[in-house]
Amino acid sequence: MRVRVEQTALPGIGVRHDLVTESGRRLGVVSHRNGRRDLVLYDPDDPDSCQADIPLTDDEAEALADILGASLMLGQLSGLREQAAGLLTEQIAISAGSRYVNRQLSDTKARTRTSASIVAVLRDGEVIVSPLPTFRFAAGDVVVVVGTRKGLDGVSAILADSDPDG
Repeated sequence: MRVRVEQTALPGIGVRHDLVTESGRRLGVVSHRNGRRDLVLYDPDDPDSCQADIPLTDDEAEALADILGASLMLGQLSGLREQAAGLLTEQIAISAGSRYVNRQLSDTKARTRTSASIVAVLRDGEVIVSPLPTFRFAAGDVVVVVGTRKGLDGVSAILADSDPDG
């Protein structure tokens, strides 16, 4: 099914983007000219009647986009796992004793050493998708890794390393 998104200009206010779900529910985002955003859920019996209006700060809108993007990406990766024999995903927690706490992702050399890729980091309910090499780990981060079993085990061993001499 193709997703339908409708855009409506709201003179003096901004722009409204509506999405009609497969089940027939309509929800939207009103982007005001002043930068404010509202998440809107319409009444199923009257698509012009608003059932709920939730104002979102910039940080909230960004967090919601990250959550939706990450869950979509992880779902697609799960689908790939079924298609590609041996491709796995795993979540690995970084303990307080890891030598990589407060160090950059690039310091791990995980992809070079294991051929597995760190595709996301979960931190305090936030999802950081495709973290940059300069991303700094914190104790309690949960790293989402894609690779072979051997590669995932390798990344897990790297991140668990508490020996500063490596």
